[in-house]
Amino acid sequence: MKATELRPGLGIKLDGKLAVITRFEHRTPGNLRAFINLTYREIVSGKTLERRFSSSDDVEVVDLDRRPMEYLYSDSSGATFMDQETYDQSTISKQVLGDALLYMRPNTPAVVLCHDGNPVSIELPAAVDLQVTDTPPGIKGATATNRLKEATLETGLKTKVPEFIGIGETIRISTTDGSYLSRA
Repeated sequence: MKATELRPGLGIKLDGKLAVITRFEHRTPGNLRAFINLTYREIVSGKTLERRFSSSDDVEVVDLDRRPMEYLYSDSSGATFMDQETYDQSTISKQVLGDALLYMRPNTPAVVLCHDGNPVSIELPAAVDLQVTDTPPGIKGATATNRLKEATLETGLKTKVPEFIGIGETIRISTTDGSYLSRA
């Protein structure tokens, strides 16, 4: 497949190693040639790497099985997911999941990417709604400036939120960079 046709969530084989694309960026800088900047995570080592491709480069794509599963809970061995079709439970290591658990509440549906029956990655929605559990109080009437303060969410994720957000509010968070989007 041409490098310009790649998308996040696709499985690829680079240097004989299986990897999953986490970020795709097509850049055309001024009067220079266009290039593709890929961020991918190797399945075996768990390393996140970047690589630059020319627009005409070919990349070997690997078919990944997408299974609808439900996230149940996590413990020291990893996170337990239940297949929504067969009701089988499987534990996925935290190395495979990376930071995905910071965006997931228990009992939420997810799409798990599998290769040869083994889970290799998880697809997150573009945004998730999480509740604020800890944040300092805001200054009353401070609405003229765009000041941000630190907030801890129910999953342990720390992010910056506007001054008017208080404890107990549900907010929408982007899963690409963990930034505040809006109130939910």
